[in-house]
Amino acid sequence: MRKSIFVVFILLLTASLVLAACGGSEPAAEPAQEETAAEAPAEEAAPTEEAPAEEAEAPAEEAPAEEAEAPAEEAPAEEAMGDKVQIRWFVGLGTGTDPEQVAIQEQVVADYNASQDAVELVLEVVPFDAAKDTLSTQIASGSGPDIIGPVGWGGSNAYVGQWLDIGPLIESSGFDTSIFDPELIKFYQTEEGQVGLPFAVFPGAMYFIPEMFDEAGLAYPPQNYDEQYELDGEMVDWNWDTITEVAKRLTVDINGVNATEEGFDRTQIVQVGYEPQWQAAMSIGTFGGGATKIYDGEEGSYVSTIPDSWKETFQWYHDGMWGEQPYIATGPLAGAPEFGNGNPFNSGKAAMGLTQTWYTCCLAELRDAGVEFQMGVQPMLADGNVQGRIDADTFRIWSGTAHPEEAFDVLSYLITTGGDTLLPIYGAMPAIAEKTDAFFEVKSADYPFVTPESWDVFVQGLAYPDIPSAEQYQPNWIEAFARFDAFKDLLANTEDVDFDAEFAKLQEDLTVIYNK
Repeated sequence: MRKSIFVVFILLLTASLVLAACGGSEPAAEPAQEETAAEAPAEEAAPTEEAPAEEAEAPAEEAPAEEAEAPAEEAPAEEAMGDKVQIRWFVGLGTGTDPEQVAIQEQVVADYNASQDAVELVLEVVPFDAAKDTLSTQIASGSGPDIIGPVGWGGSNAYVGQWLDIGPLIESSGFDTSIFDPELIKFYQTEEGQVGLPFAVFPGAMYFIPEMFDEAGLAYPPQNYDEQYELDGEMVDWNWDTITEVAKRLTVDINGVNATEEGFDRTQIVQVGYEPQWQAAMSIGTFGGGATKIYDGEEGSYVSTIPDSWKETFQWYHDGMWGEQPYIATGPLAGAPEFGNGNPFNSGKAAMGLTQTWYTCCLAELRDAGVEFQMGVQPMLADGNVQGRIDADTFRIWSGTAHPEEAFDVLSYLITTGGDTLLPIYGAMPAIAEKTDAFFEVKSADYPFVTPESWDVFVQGLAYPDIPSAEQYQPNWIEAFARFDAFKDLLANTEDVDFDAEFAKLQEDLTVIYNK
């Protein structure tokens, strides 16, 4: 779909269409309604983020866990195979429905069942188009499955209030959380408690084309988070001010003049310095303005509270496209065939592109054209703190489960031993840093010129998740997310926008949406 641009099938929402395009998760959305795509300016349908659907007519969040707990005992087939407790694993909100994936998941189920004699794990695979309705109906009737996943933040947002706090189970079982970066554990801490553990992750990085930096006489982006950047003989922080200056020098017109030089023709740009590759509006706000909750209040009186730092980031984004010294492709330019029809970095027309690990699925044209790329670290904010982004999928336990201990035992298996088998078929990077070698061996076969230092940038990125996620829950979140991206679409495609007025309207509209 295009609206003078290409429609982005959003994910995340983190993350699930991400996985679908690369052997990973499909779009996740709210229940009981057809999925729709949120629009983003002049960008090709991103294979990486969950595609939000219109809000469900009867969203799962309206069936709170407390109401579901009582009839949960009526769920059929609680026990099977003698004294074994039956645990149901529901697949369909994200990845896992392809025949090849189903076969691997069935093998994992068989392996788990053979490993112990207390639990019978049963796999339930529902086609994506029917999964939302099916799960919502099961939960509303009190017969929800015990485990749901893989599912990203977007798919999970549809069921806020339905997830079990597994914190007490982590403690009582003695599960070793030290296998994960501590920040990834915090990543799954919400108002509901510890709603998940890390599993399939896609940390961010600054992709860059060394040849373009060489031509401009610029140093490459740093590849360690404790390093600074050398600019004009001085060491400076790798922050947005530095990136802006570097990106301007890397933006070139048809005559070879860069954006900082006299005579630069901004109407004839043939190369841009920076591209927020397939990033939704909330991701752009998070990267530049920091991870923060963006609404406040209680049901019926919610208020949009987008911080000034996000407003400044959105203004920076607009100036980067339409200012006198631009460094980001406008919506029309990014959507042009010569700029990859919405994939500027892959077209070789962008020197830098900030995005997540899943983007390695989509760089074949760049590679086949003989253009090499590498990865640098994500930028710092003005306060010196790194603001990373991680798209991620995991497994969650329904709060109405009649067997929380057994369900947690299964979840623990799926993200550790079972994960060794599942992650390759999902096309995802393991959240356990010690298990990432196999993932990067596959990537190295696709891109043999990428250095180990570049792949290690993603491993380092596990320590920098966005908390709360850029795909964080908002009341009436599907419509709210779409409103954010309509704002991004406006900025990307309108030069003479009344920025202050449009930002104020965004805040006002979100407040109305939150209270519908």
